[in-house]
Amino acid sequence: AGGDRHLGAVAGVAVTASHNPPRDNGYKVYLGDGSQIVPPADTGIAAEIDAITSLSGIPRPDSGWEVLGEEILEAYLARTDAVLDPGSPRTARTVYTAMHGVGKDTFLAAFARAGFPAPDLVLEQADPDPDFPTVAFPNPEEPGAMDLAFAKARETEPDLVIANDPDADRCAVAVKDGADWRMLRGDEVGALLGAHLVSRGATGAFAASIVSSSLLGRIAGKAGLPYEETLTGFKWIARVEGLRYGYEEALGYCVDPGGVRDKDGITAALLTTELASRLKQEGRTLLDLLDDLAVEHGLHATDQLSVRVQDLSLIADAMRRLREQPPTALAGLPVLRFEDLSRGVGTLPPTDGLRCTLDGARVIVRPSGTEPKLKCYLEVVIPVATRAGLPSARARATALLESLKRDLSAAAGI
Repeated sequence: AGGDRHLGAVAGVAVTASHNPPRDNGYKVYLGDGSQIVPPADTGIAAEIDAITSLSGIPRPDSGWEVLGEEILEAYLARTDAVLDPGSPRTARTVYTAMHGVGKDTFLAAFARAGFPAPDLVLEQADPDPDFPTVAFPNPEEPGAMDLAFAKARETEPDLVIANDPDADRCAVAVKDGADWRMLRGDEVGALLGAHLVSRGATGAFAASIVSSSLLGRIAGKAGLPYEETLTGFKWIARVEGLRYGYEEALGYCVDPGGVRDKDGITAALLTTELASRLKQEGRTLLDLLDDLAVEHGLHATDQLSVRVQDLSLIADAMRRLREQPPTALAGLPVLRFEDLSRGVGTLPPTDGLRCTLDGARVIVRPSGTEPKLKCYLEVVIPVATRAGLPSARARATALLESLKRDLSAAAGI
């Protein structure tokens, strides 16, 4: 994405397995502004592809290709310096997995350049392998995907576990919580990085997608920074005017929009490790900062109900059922507002989705853009007066989220 603007290219194409099963190749298109395409460019390109009946008639140049050298990577690594605060501590130790993808060499080069301790690698997953032999899905969010990384962490006792997905645009972070390791949710990392940038005096707009937690909006508001909510996907987040930082809950963070107008798992990892180093110097952890944010802004707890189907018509049926019979209450909370996002709401362009605003909670239901899944994004917000109130607030949040899932499944008939 950064290469587009660096080279003055009119377009960029990335062919990537991303975080999907081995047989699924993704095809991402960027226009010269460095952002992924949005409608109507996508349907225009698809129509051109559909119009091709045979490849034999398509002219292809035999020569004139230019294979770029390492200078693009060098330019990218030079920009990673600007992500970090020049005088920040660089002491946090990490375990890293590239998840059989392409991230390792660039990740290690960026960490060495920053002066962090050399990450401990999950060797079984360090090198590119299109068969992803050690995981069912090479997505850090999937059950089991982080098992080898956690095993390594129990051995080496680092401060953080960091994972990239195979094309290294997502960044997963895990921390020691009590006796064992746990993955932080994308929403937790999203809020932590936002709070870290605010504490560093960042200026400019913050943004998150509508399916992400509302906590970043509260952090930005308190700091007096502009905040914008966008449709799902970095093709929308990257287009926010004056963007300084944007994230979405699916482990995507844009911390250097001047360099990469997209999610980038390596610069996000650098910034997270800087934050962990600063907290380590104070004898604290990322979990302590999350507690601070909960007391300051309310406990924002998020969860997802994701239903994978063989038959896509089941997804359309569920959406129709919800549109025709919108729920009036979920988890015992009254529905204050029910919005059909396909009509376009506020400044949001139309998209196939539904949003329920409840008293102290929010639910969004949408078909996945990349997989045969119906996805429901849940958030509950519980006020917390002091740190002593956190355990009971967490218990209440967990119970509410479970209850929301049950009631939503029933309402959608899934």
